[in-house]
Parts: sequence; structure tokens; C-alpha cells
Amino acid sequence: MEKHPAQLFVDPHHVVGRVDPRLFGSFVEHMGRCVYDGIYEPSHASADSHGLRGDVLDLVRELDVPIVRYPGGNFVSGYRWEDGVGPADDRPSRLDLAWRSTETNAFGLHEFAEWCQAAGTEMMLAVNLGTRGVDAARTLVEYANHPRGTQWSDLRVTHGAPEPFRVRTWCLGNEMDGPWQIGHKTAQEYARLAEETAKAMKWVDGSIELVACGSSAPSVATFPDWDRVVLEHTYDHVEYISVHRYLSRARGLDDYLASGIHTDEQIEAVIATCDHVRAKKRSRKRIHLAFDEWNVTPTRHEGPGKEEPEDWPFAPPIAEGTYDAVDAVAFGGMMLSLLRHADRVRIGCLAQLVNVLGPIKTRTDGPAWRETIFYPYLHGSRWGRGTVLDVVAQSPTTPVESLGDVPMLDAVAVRADDGSVTVFAINRSTDAELDLTLDLRAFGDVSVIDSLTMYDAEGGARNTPDEPDRVLPRPLATAVDGSTVTASLAPVSWNVLRCGVTRAATVV
Repeated sequence: MEKHPAQLFVDPHHVVGRVDPRLFGSFVEHMGRCVYDGIYEPSHASADSHGLRGDVLDLVRELDVPIVRYPGGNFVSGYRWEDGVGPADDRPSRLDLAWRSTETNAFGLHEFAEWCQAAGTEMMLAVNLGTRGVDAARTLVEYANHPRGTQWSDLRVTHGAPEPFRVRTWCLGNEMDGPWQIGHKTAQEYARLAEETAKAMKWVDGSIELVACGSSAPSVATFPDWDRVVLEHTYDHVEYISVHRYLSRARGLDDYLASGIHTDEQIEAVIATCDHVRAKKRSRKRIHLAFDEWNVTPTRHEGPGKEEPEDWPFAPPIAEGTYDAVDAVAFGGMMLSLLRHADRVRIGCLAQLVNVLGPIKTRTDGPAWRETIFYPYLHGSRWGRGTVLDVVAQSPTTPVESLGDVPMLDAVAVRADDGSVTVFAINRSTDAELDLTLDLRAFGDVSVIDSLTMYDAEGGARNTPDEPDRVLPRPLATAVDGSTVTASLAPVSWNVLRCGVTRAATVV
């Protein structure tokens, strides 16, 4: 096997920005088996008195997910939030047009609040701007956040929640630029509705933060002009604009492994659009990004994708692909892009958390298990909080048809508040090792606290209910010489190097 040298230089004074913990958030939608048979399954052996699966909760706590977006997704554009509150026996069943399923509404806002409390996470709620609008959105804010003494807040109290939910972050609809969306709108139609909805929601609770609906993908014809039109109307009333992206092997393995570059390009286009509107408005305010749907999609699926069954089933399996080690590397590339733009990307929501493209998978007759993408997500959530440092990387390149020659090495460094430095590194090459030299001379002498690698030499290995630990991170051999760490990175690998340092530096 070929080997190539690569160098990575890290300096504590070259700062990208502080990581908002919400960057490692996730997403729960009433789609497939994400809610029912996923986070909520009263008949499961691990379920608590509220019907919440304890094994899933354990894995969510392990990931330390800081915020979860709910209830959609495409689902929200046809959702009546009132259907999901009050006595469960009185809630109506509805046809869910988004996923051609039957929604029983057995799980709603109060159940989600209970789940978030048990999981140790924060709620991020989306309002329906497809079939509904200003009135439904502002009454939901009143129901959720107003203490008491009004029709909607007192109704919440009668439903068993005397204290308000205090939801801080709200989404103004979902993917309204897409013709697949119930209530699809033009940019101008959505922008005006979002502007008026945002004003009314903040009149109810001025402490909330709002996410305007950006383009659903860079491949749609209106990207990024949709974002410009939306921000020209909503700029003064929102804090974020949403970004969505799903990547797959459809254009080839080399393209897939360049996931970080594709994500970089999208983020930078949206940032440029935000700043263009800021300049036009002569505003001092800066809009940030909520990358509130992102993931890689596996090539192997179990159950239908977007071609849903025609008999309106309850919680059918949708998009339940299984991931291999290559998927974990591509996933890591997208996550590194979010970290690399931590100064502007403040919220990230992995879509979705359980079963539907999830890092956690379940079956009704056994315990939940970890998919391969669980591990880079865990590593990022655990060691990616702190201050992102700019890095200088030198490595050979590898050809990608859609991008030209791209570096084999993709890396990000994060300085934790305790002073330690974590380097996340990917070798994109499919046939060559990288002999990495990590230069930390600005930190003084270093030590390796921990080092991990994840790859599959044979290819195609996956974690399954019968072999839940087939693909796991393993120790990465390293050598230390003063302020230099060396390691050999296998082809198509995800790698983590955690280093202690002897020279103190101010953490920004």
C-alpha cells in the first residue's frame, strides 16, 4: 500500500470561533419509526411509565444531545398541534400526507417535553406554515411558554403542565421552497408569511429565537435566491436561517468522501447571501445558520424510501438504511464542516435521531444498538465543544470528478476549556495511508490523552442487531516527540487525537 506524508499545524491564537453546544443537536420527526417504535414504545421491555424506551434514552444520554428539533420535517406542514395535547384517548387520528401514514397523535407536545427532560435535552419546535399560519403559531407559543392566566396557557395547566415549557428556539416552517411540501410557497409568499408570523410569535414571547426557512438543498433551482428573498423580509425578526443537506454515494465513492468540501461550499454560499442582505440593509445584526437537517444516506435500505405504501399504515419502516464504516467517514466529513464554520453555524440537527437514517436503531423484540455513524457523532459531541482553531494542512491530493483535486487530509482542531486539544482527522484516500505529523509547537510539549481510529479494511462491515459491535473505534498508534505527534491514518478512516499540552494559552 502506498504511503504519503501529511502535516497539520495548529496554533492556539488562530481562532475560528466558539462552538455553540447546539451544534450537536438532532431531529425527531413523526416519520416512519422515529417516534413510534423508536423513542416511544409503551410495550417494549425497557419502556418507563410514560412509554419512553429506556434503552434509546440511555444511548441519547450517551451522545449528550443538547437540542432536538420536533415534530418535523415535512410532517409539520400538515400538523395541527392541538391534536397532540390533552387526554390521549380524546386525540384524533389523522392522515399524514407527508409520509402517507396514519398518525394517531398518541405522542404529542407533552410527551415530547417529558422525553426531552428524561434525555437531558432542549426542545426546538417547528410551527406549521404550510396549511396554517400566524394564529396557530402564536397560540402555540402562548400554550408552551406563557406562565398562566390566558386561554392557551391555562389549557396547558389543565393538561398537567403547571410550569411553562420555556421553548427557546423555534422554526418558521420546513422546506417551503419544495414542491413536495404541503402548502408549498414561492419565496415571496413564504417570506411575507414568515415575517408576520415571526412578529406575532415574538409579541407573545420576546425571549425566543427564530429560524427562517432557507433553501432545502443547493440542488434546487431557487438556491440561494430563495434565502435572499426570505431574509430581505425577515432579517429584523429572526436570528437564523436554516440549511439542509443529505449526501450519498450516488455520484461515486470519491465524491462521497469529499462530503466536507460539498458542505463547506453550501455553508459559504448561504453565509455570503446573509451578508449580502446585511449590507443592503446597512444592518449591524448578523444572521447565523441553523443546519437543522443533515446526514449521509446509506446505500442499503430496509423498507421504502420516499415511495410510501398506499394503505396508510401506522409507523411503517421508512429510510431505515444500515450504515458501514465508509458512511461513518463521510458523516464525519460533514460534521467537520459544521465545526469549521462554528463562527456562523450555531445550531446543527442530525436527521434523524432514531431508526429513520438514525445513529440509533431499534427493534420491538430486543435492545437498541449503535450504527457506525453513532461514533463520530459521539466523538464530536464529547470532544468538539470549546474553541475551534484554524489549522494549516499539507497533504497530497486525490481526484474527484465534481471538484477536481482535493486534499486527502481533512482535519479540524478544537481547544477544550481545560486546555486540551482534540484533532479530528479524515483520510479521504481510498488506496493510500497518510503518515500524519501533527505539529503543536505553539502549545509546548504535548502528550496523547487518547487516540482512536475507525475504518473497515475488508469493506462493507455493518453493525446489526445480531452483531451490534462489529464496527467499532479502535486504538490508533501514535508517537510523541516534544511538541510533535505522529500517526498513520488508514485509507478511508475517521481518526481522533486528544492531546494534553504544557503551555497555557488563553481560550477565546
